[in-house]
Amino acid sequence: MSAEQTGAGPSGPEQTGPDGEPEGGAPRPLRSARHQFASTILVLEAFVVVFATLTGYGLRLAPGSVLWGVGGALVLSLVLAAGMLRWPGGYVVGSALQLAVLLTGIALPMMFVVGGIFVVLWVVALRLGGRIDRERRERGQLVTGS
Repeated sequence: MSAEQTGAGPSGPEQTGPDGEPEGGAPRPLRSARHQFASTILVLEAFVVVFATLTGYGLRLAPGSVLWGVGGALVLSLVLAAGMLRWPGGYVVGSALQLAVLLTGIALPMMFVVGGIFVVLWVVALRLGGRIDRERRERGQLVTGS
């Protein structure tokens, strides 16, 4: 069958083989594993901070405006840092935000534990993602600059 008979053309869906790669062409280069891991950690951390803010509000740890201001600023910073990871400075900002999340344990002590877990995940994401990217680069499968 031709592309016209199947309805797949230049604007139609791409045909893929059993391994998920495009049929009839070279495999697509992969994106950075370090970027994917780190951005996932930051976004998940933003959700945790939202729930920690709700907990602090429920326990009346501080005036609501202070809690929501600090919590909202931290959530926004985490999400923006996830978007900044395409530049090397984004990883520096993400690392600094790990300290900020850890310091929320001053107001809500359980956040020392949760923040510590996220610090470990952050370090593992950077190291393991960097190693995966290095191996992909050696095989020529990584899109550079992502």
